[in-house]
Order: sequence, then C-alpha cells, then structure tokens
Amino acid sequence: MDIRNKANRIRLFNFSTPQMRAFHFSWFAFHICFFGWFGIAPLMAIVREDLSLTQTQIGNTIIASVAITVIVRLAIGVLCDRIGPRKTYTGLLLLGAIPVMGIGLADSFETFLLARLAIGAIGASFVITQYHTSMMFAPNVVGTANATSAGWGNLGGGTTQILMPLIFSGMLMLGVNEAFGWRLAMMVPGVVMFFTGIGYWFFTQDAPNGNFSDLRARGELPEASGENGAAQSFLAAAKDIRVWALFVVYGLCFGVELTINNIAAIYFFDKFDLTLAMAGLIAGLFGLMNIFARTLGGVFSDLFAKQGGLKGRVRWLFIALVCEGIALVAFSQMHVLSLAIGIMLVFSLFVQMAEGATYGVVPFINKKALGAVAGIVGAGGNVGAVGAAFLFRSESLTYQQGLFYLGLTVLVLASCVLLVRFSDATEAEEAKAYSDAVGDDVGAGALSLR
Repeated sequence: MDIRNKANRIRLFNFSTPQMRAFHFSWFAFHICFFGWFGIAPLMAIVREDLSLTQTQIGNTIIASVAITVIVRLAIGVLCDRIGPRKTYTGLLLLGAIPVMGIGLADSFETFLLARLAIGAIGASFVITQYHTSMMFAPNVVGTANATSAGWGNLGGGTTQILMPLIFSGMLMLGVNEAFGWRLAMMVPGVVMFFTGIGYWFFTQDAPNGNFSDLRARGELPEASGENGAAQSFLAAAKDIRVWALFVVYGLCFGVELTINNIAAIYFFDKFDLTLAMAGLIAGLFGLMNIFARTLGGVFSDLFAKQGGLKGRVRWLFIALVCEGIALVAFSQMHVLSLAIGIMLVFSLFVQMAEGATYGVVPFINKKALGAVAGIVGAGGNVGAVGAAFLFRSESLTYQQGLFYLGLTVLVLASCVLLVRFSDATEAEEAKAYSDAVGDDVGAGALSLR
C-alpha cells in the first residue's frame, strides 16, 4: 500500500503529530501487554508452592503462554490490513485485560494453564506495534522506529521482573497471605491495559492522513477485498520463502528472549540460591536492555542500508544472530554469579539487536501485504519460544544444559538469513526512496529530542 506523508524523523518529545502519537502509544501499549503477559513469571516460585506445580507442569504453562500467540499473531496482521491498527489494538487491549486480571481465580494446574493460554493472546500486540510504526515512518528511519517502539515495548519484560515482586510485597504489607497476594498483584497490569485501550482509541489514527476507513472513502487506499482482501494478502506473504526464513530467524531471537523472560528469575533463584526479589532484579536486567539494545539493532540496520541497501540490512541481521548464539553458549557455562550477569547482558544486547535488525528488513518484503508479513514473522518468535520451552520442561535436562543447546541451535539456523534476497529492481527502488526521505530533511538525525 502507498501511504503518504510518512515522517522522516523521530522527534521523541513531539506529541502533536499523528506519527509521534502512534509511536508513543504503540510502544507503551506493547510494554503494558508485555507486563501483563509475563507478570506471573517472576512470581512463579510462589505460584509453584501454592499450586504444587512440578517442573514439567511449569514448562507446560510456559508453552501455553506463548503457543496461542502463534495463531493470534497470524490473524492479527491480516486484521490490521483490513480494519487498521487503531481498532485492532484497542480491541486487543480491552479483551486482553480480562484474562490478566482473571488468572487470580486459578486454583489448580489446569485452570492456571488455561489462564496463561488466554493471556498469551496479548503477545500479538507486537505485530500491531510494528505495523503501526511502519505505516507512519519513511524508509530512512523505519528500522529505527520499528526497533525503538518494539524495544521499549519489550522493556516490559524487564520492568515486570523488577516491579511484580515489589507489587507482591506491597500486597503482603496490606496483610494478605502469599496465596492471595500473587493473585491480587496481577490485577495491576490488567487495569492499566484496560485504560490504555481506551486511550489508544481516542488519541491515535491508522495512518498519517487518517484512518483506513477515511482513506478508502477518499480513494487513497484500496478496498480490503478481491486481490487486496485478507485471504489474498496472507497467501501472497505465505508463498514467499523470504517470509519463512525471517519466521525462523525471529524465532531465534525473540523466541529466545521470551524463553529467558519465563525462566530467568527461577533460574537465578535456584542456581545461585538468591531471594525472590534479588532473582527478579537480576532477571529484570535482561529485559531492561531493551531501553537501547533493540533500537541499536534498528539504527545499525538503517546505517547498513545507507551503505549497502537492502543487502546491507540482511548482512547486519546475520552478524547480530551469530554474536547472539556465541553469547548464549557462553552464558550457559557461567557458574559465578557476577560473570553470569555480565555475559547475560552481552547476550541480551545481541538478541535484542537481532530483533531490531529483523524488523528493519520486514517492511521491504511485500508492502501490499505488510500486515500478513509482519504477522507471520512475528508468529515465528512464538514458535521459537514454544520449541525452546520443550528444552526446559524435561526433568532430564537442567536449565543450564537447555541454554547450551539453545545457543548451538541459534548458531546453526542463523544461516536461514542467507535466503533473504531482493531483486535489483527492488534494491534500486528502495535506494531511491531512502535517498528521497533523507533529502527531505538534510542534516537531521534519525532520532531527535525536539
């Protein structure tokens, strides 16, 4: 689709334009969804005792929390193409708040499993975030915009590790017991999600020139039917081998991040004999790297594109993935707490830069089926998380062994990046679009505080 008036700069403290409102609301909405999605993870040591869960059962709940997201991400991208990101995000936030608050009603493994399964649907918020920023920003900064919005959203995986134990402690100070405390704590992200959904409806729009319904009424956007319909959009994306290569690649980075978010607190709690709050704080450092790490992935993607075009973006993605795999293998071999924390931060840097680099490529695969492409690739992240979760549900494998095998898998499958190629015509077209976007704002950086 041809969307006009995309922003060629990211003015962080400018809230007056539709581009920047979409940028800020999309990352914040994803952040809150991430908070609700993994809010229970840092409390699993308490939940384990309350519901008498085994390691296998905990592993099954981890799988449930990311499995349903695969299906929802596939559908949500097509839904964005059809009704626009504003309506899609609002609906997801309002409906997703219900199971986040409702998980406190779980009183057995089965009901807890179902609750985590339902909560997993809000992980599809990532696709809407990437779709909305891709609608709003020009080729010279779209990699940075996508990476920053997603990175600040993923930051929810770090803040939840730090804040949920504190919220839980606050509940205990009110006089409730631990069994009721973790249930009450989960109300907090659910309530914030609900009000964020209301804000998204009133303060954002689908594209720079208006909502999709308005653009279609003015003839600026084709109707979502026929060759532009949902089915055709999805099929066009599904027939492209590059989409499935990026599907695997995203599983190797975002899938790994989801896995670490689920196991980090309990891993440090058990392996290094830490308190729940300290284990959560250290695990939170992994997610907090999203403040800048994923943004760096997008910035480097845009910089590599300046020198090497779309091939440059792909080249940078391969480098980031290989470095991620090496760092993960090293992390799995750490037995000293200080070294484990240091290597974890290096690993976190590269896994999140790889994510930013992936979505520095996605907007250029098929612009007519952007939602479908973003949805399929995004679903790959959750398929990767499901596959990785099987390593950590087995009683015969320690978490340390699981991390080692996961690192080797990343190194081997990073070769899938080599399948992502572009025609000479596409390279020339995007090089001109990049040049035009830069020419509109000579001398300006991608990120600005104005």
